[in-house]
Amino acid sequence: MELRKDPIVDRWVVFSTERVSRPFGFIPDSHDYDSHSFCPFCEGNETSTPPETLCFGRKEGAPANGAGWSLRVVPNKFPALSMGGALKRVKEGMYDAMSGIGASEVVIETPTHDLTLANMSVPQAAQLFSAVKERFVFFQKSPELKCAQFFKNHGYMAGASLPHSHSQIIAMPLVSKLLGEEMDGAEKYFKDKGRCVYCDIIADESGSGERLVYLNSKFLVTTPYASRFPYETWILPTFHSSQFEQTHPNSILMLADAVTQTLKRMTVTLGDVPYNMVLHTSPFHSNQKGYYHWHLEIFPIQGKEAGFERGSGFHINSTAPEQAAVLLREAI
Repeated sequence: MELRKDPIVDRWVVFSTERVSRPFGFIPDSHDYDSHSFCPFCEGNETSTPPETLCFGRKEGAPANGAGWSLRVVPNKFPALSMGGALKRVKEGMYDAMSGIGASEVVIETPTHDLTLANMSVPQAAQLFSAVKERFVFFQKSPELKCAQFFKNHGYMAGASLPHSHSQIIAMPLVSKLLGEEMDGAEKYFKDKGRCVYCDIIADESGSGERLVYLNSKFLVTTPYASRFPYETWILPTFHSSQFEQTHPNSILMLADAVTQTLKRMTVTLGDVPYNMVLHTSPFHSNQKGYYHWHLEIFPIQGKEAGFERGSGFHINSTAPEQAAVLLREAI
């Protein structure tokens, strides 16, 4: 057994690698999606979603909200946060509250029902990240929105309610707790050492290669030293950048390459495992260019958090990142 400390947010993780021999391991995505049921995200069913806010691929002059697209972004029918009305802060006794101003959107990544992000071509996958970039730039224009969270849930156990490949963007009127903790940790590291902690991670991981999964001209894929979950994987730009929405189109292509390479390797190693993918990037209008570094994190789903994890804040990881990196690196 071993405890490892995340250098960014002072999080401790317990590694108990012998637990991998238990008879459970990765739990298959047993929820039975009905592939013959009606899918509102399929081409031809555009009227089943709210009107699109962004579309790629449709011929010039073709009517909006019709067929002929390669990617659509639509408001979520069941939003966590929504635009409309003014941001209001209220106090209820000792408690503080605010109105749920924000935005919730769904990115329908393909018109093809059975195509997954892992099986997309690099240009197809690049459309997803180009769309996210455009929507982040749009949300930046609202003075009430402080940051946005892009995430993808693949599989029922990861939180996806429909099997058709899609992801989500939620724009928020405040900075999320986890992002705030990351930024505080990155700022402390920068003040102590005069360097970006993520840039140091990139240098260390590319140098040792022990946890390196994949590397292209712009991005490094690694299983982090203090990974919380089996096969947790980070995708980091090898150039320093604090805000995803400033990424150059050529780098978007390289990001798509890194993401599809990672997901293909996970599929070969683990099967079509459910996973979450999340983007960590600076808040809107922030000035943290020196010490924060945007990146993607991917978490294959292994069961659920239990009492110890929820009660202590520790994570028990049954697979060492070095072992996971070897299997992913050699998968294809």
